[in-house]
Amino acid sequence: MANRITRVTTRTGDSGTSATASGRRLPKNHPLFQALGDVDELNSCIGLVCAALADVPAHLPGIQQALFDVGACLATEGATPAPDAVPLETLVSAMNAALPPLKEFVLPGGGEAAARCHVARAVCRRAERSVWALGEDYTGCAVYLNRLSDLLFVQARTLTGPGRIEATWRGTNRNDGG
Repeated sequence: MANRITRVTTRTGDSGTSATASGRRLPKNHPLFQALGDVDELNSCIGLVCAALADVPAHLPGIQQALFDVGACLATEGATPAPDAVPLETLVSAMNAALPPLKEFVLPGGGEAAARCHVARAVCRRAERSVWALGEDYTGCAVYLNRLSDLLFVQARTLTGPGRIEATWRGTNRNDGG
């Protein structure tokens, strides 16, 4: 296999532009690069979740691979297909079935890995908004990210450490001193 990256420093972006995978040059502050950066940050956040775990759930590395597929779809301006969201739906359903039902909104926390997963979920929501801002050509990527944020929420709940109780929102109109 040929090397994909032969030089890291190219200086081609020193003028404030960058190239898409199709070779089109755009300003670095173009919404396409915002979306690509948000997806990259999300992938890094999932890497942090994995780094906090002794036993990494088998689906997380696959999700990291799929996020590169999302990036490829964006970078090729839709010429590469988005990953399929259906396997995420199936996984969310299976994981959620094993959890107690929610009665209140969950506050981020629950131990280091769970808290990192909540951060990844929030970044995923931002990435989804960035992709939707690009238009309907990227619907498949946005749908994948929407399902992934669901999965990250449920994953955070499953990672809440033993003996920890999920902290929940008390509401602003309660008279409990909070």
